[in-house]
Amino acid sequence: MMKCDQYDYIEIVCMHKYPVKLTLKSGAEIYGIGLDTQRNENRDECIKMTVDDVIRLIVLDTILTLDVTVDNPHFQSVTFDYD
Repeated sequence: MMKCDQYDYIEIVCMHKYPVKLTLKSGAEIYGIGLDTQRNENRDECIKMTVDDVIRLIVLDTILTLDVTVDNPHFQSVTFDYD
């Protein structure tokens, strides 16, 4: 499970609709725009993103790093630790 203080980075990305690159634990990279948080049909907590004009839900516990791809006053990159 993602640590509470790290969840704040997800909320910042969604609040400002930042374009991001997610690197998953599998090594896959996903580029998109953060929109919101939402649970999927399995009740997993996800980030809701627009990826190539398609809405996708990415399970938070699968994310290794999050990089914001535009300059901003908040942060550029975070690597997630899990309990």
